[in-house]
Amino acid sequence: MSRALRLRPSAAAAALLICLLGMAETARAAEPKLPLAAPADVGMQASRLEAIDRIAAEGIRDKKMPGCVIVVGHKGKIVHRKAYGLRRAEPTREEMTLDTVFDLASLTKPISTATSVHKLVSEGKVDLDAPVTKYLPAFAENGKDKITVRHLLLHTSGLIPDNAIGDYALGPETAWQKILALKPVAGLDEKFMYSDVNFLVLGRIVEEVSGRKLNDYVRAELYEPLGMPDTGYLPDKSLLPRICPTEKKGETWLTGLVHDPRAQALGGVAGHAGLFSTGDDLAVFAQMLLSGGTWNGKTILPEAALKEMTRPTAVPGSNFRMAGWDNRSGYSANRGDLLSPAAYGHGGFTGTGIWIDPEQELFVIFLSSRLHPTGDGIVNPLIGRVCTVAAAAIVPKK
Repeated sequence: MSRALRLRPSAAAAALLICLLGMAETARAAEPKLPLAAPADVGMQASRLEAIDRIAAEGIRDKKMPGCVIVVGHKGKIVHRKAYGLRRAEPTREEMTLDTVFDLASLTKPISTATSVHKLVSEGKVDLDAPVTKYLPAFAENGKDKITVRHLLLHTSGLIPDNAIGDYALGPETAWQKILALKPVAGLDEKFMYSDVNFLVLGRIVEEVSGRKLNDYVRAELYEPLGMPDTGYLPDKSLLPRICPTEKKGETWLTGLVHDPRAQALGGVAGHAGLFSTGDDLAVFAQMLLSGGTWNGKTILPEAALKEMTRPTAVPGSNFRMAGWDNRSGYSANRGDLLSPAAYGHGGFTGTGIWIDPEQELFVIFLSSRLHPTGDGIVNPLIGRVCTVAAAAIVPKK
């Protein structure tokens, strides 16, 4: 590992500068929502965690991203919380800050949609093994009457990864007609096929069952009770100065408008993409899950529902998924090498990742905008390395 993390001497000054920027930002930012702790106080080695600074420096130096925010928590305390590099590189340069708001892309799937589905299950309003048609009768078209809610969560429904963007050209109503009429391209449980369509449909189930728009439901049932004011769909204009841009659309940088084109076409609110958040807010969410679904004495997700959501399940292709999260699959390149088999996480197209390990009482949050400014950054290997470093820093129990 040490060889992989070592920088060339020419990069040492850049690494030091980025590290100092991160520490300066930590000092002047608002207090985190979880308590800070020295690594040694929670059984971690500070010297190992220092490698995170070098990983971030390499990513910036090699133009994998302009900057990032990394938060690591262990045993209910924050042991690493830093901002690195730039939030915006063009047309003007802005330093990354700890309160930067990121387009989470597919982190929306577990943090919004799957958690909402399992909350409704805990209330007896949704059955994971019921056919989707119980909640969305129009979904039966083209032989989909046997697809269950669980199939959607595990990506074993046989539905395509994405329907044609042209399906959205005439507006949300027509788009939904086309989504619900899609024909499967594989049989039930025949393939593990990661699909935005699965989570589009799950988001629609949340709306139909709850009687509320998805953005309203998650705000009232998840993020407000958790004290996550910077998390949600359709970010308020007051957040714009803190939002990390993604790609350029015409002459304008996408800032506060979801990057995903299908979520855009549906008005910015969808089950597969559209959520925005910060490192500090996501730390609260991660710790809530590690605390058995509770936060400050409030039950956000009952323990039985949490266990069902985070139970590793074998799916075709030697993959393991959970009912809404990744576990050990072809999409786990950002997982690293040392997380336990119980760990769960997810990645986002815009350059985001989160991993939560209940066995090690550990979470890792990595937020970047790899698409800015050129659209060709790559961060999954960086996220995986940070996860490996964080797990390696835990002092083994004697």
